[in-house]
Amino acid sequence: MSVRTLPLLFLNLGGEMLYILDQRLRAQNIPGDKARKVLNDIISTMFNRKFMEELFKPQELYSKKALRTIYNRLAHASIMRLNQASMDKLYDLMTMAFKYQVLLCPRPKDVLLVTFNHLDAIKGFIQDSPTILQQVDETFRQLTETYGTLSAGEFQLIRQTLLIFFQDLHIRVSIFLKDKVQNSNGRFVLPVSGPVPWGTEVPGLIRMFNNKGEEVKKTEFKHGGNYVSAPKEASFELYGDRVLKLGTNMYSVNRPVETHMSGASKNLTSQTQENIVPNPLAKEELNFLARLMGGMEIKKPSGPEPGFRLNLFTTDEEEEHAALSRPEELSYEIINIQAMQDQQRKEELARIMGEFEITEQPRQSSSKGDDLLAMMDEL
Repeated sequence: MSVRTLPLLFLNLGGEMLYILDQRLRAQNIPGDKARKVLNDIISTMFNRKFMEELFKPQELYSKKALRTIYNRLAHASIMRLNQASMDKLYDLMTMAFKYQVLLCPRPKDVLLVTFNHLDAIKGFIQDSPTILQQVDETFRQLTETYGTLSAGEFQLIRQTLLIFFQDLHIRVSIFLKDKVQNSNGRFVLPVSGPVPWGTEVPGLIRMFNNKGEEVKKTEFKHGGNYVSAPKEASFELYGDRVLKLGTNMYSVNRPVETHMSGASKNLTSQTQENIVPNPLAKEELNFLARLMGGMEIKKPSGPEPGFRLNLFTTDEEEEHAALSRPEELSYEIINIQAMQDQQRKEELARIMGEFEITEQPRQSSSKGDDLLAMMDEL
């Protein structure tokens, strides 16, 4: 398992979340100023400097439930609110989209290009907000510094870690089903056509060499696909042509998107066990959430501007039906930390925050812990 996977997982899932929210804000005819405020608030919170510092520290991936708690908090960082069923659907769409992208990456290193595609699109949402743009550019530089020198083997380990995280998720998504890239059991169809990875040759030729390294024989074979050479090398710079289309906004054309539980997912024992069996990493996950949420600066709605509810379903009736029919083992219950109701847990959380306080601000550990406890108490 790679300890460098979490930033890529978080940023790509976050990018997919923003694509979906943008599409639903337009579909529900939310006024432009409100829609911009929602996206700006979420992106500003997502790319908060302290939050990114914690995210980029080498660490193992945590459970889907712990990560889901972060995204639930992130989605409610503005005046928009989501019901449980809509939040479930949002998370399902996010995870299945990124799983598809990881599976189809021509090379393990291309997961970085997928991330850059998401960041490029996010910058398009905030063109009129230079301060937030600067936050995103800073994250891009962190990505370049962290991943720019990794070997192919290290990227393969990152890809493997991501696929292990996603391996039990087989949720059917209408867009994937209509495009025939997903089967009815929720598993993706891997293509046997298209460009090969940059720097490699189209399959179909076997070369044989002698002990002096001289080519002595060529043999052709039928590979059964329809491959072509890569048109050009993709850019890993701040601005440039990524070439790869994975990670771009598939909701830019307004299409209704539905999710359905496959039979495999409904009977998934490993996910059921995650909810029932005591988690030996529970304390570490509390630690993880405390550190990450400590870096999140949530802006409360100010002034008379009212909030609004966003529905990821076509009607309220569909949303209610989805909430009632969702299998219990696929329900990601949000981790609530009721710190103010339990003095012992309050002291434990404050101690954890003290251990992970930034060394440049040693005097603020207790007050920051109290602020975090109050913030978590409002979840």
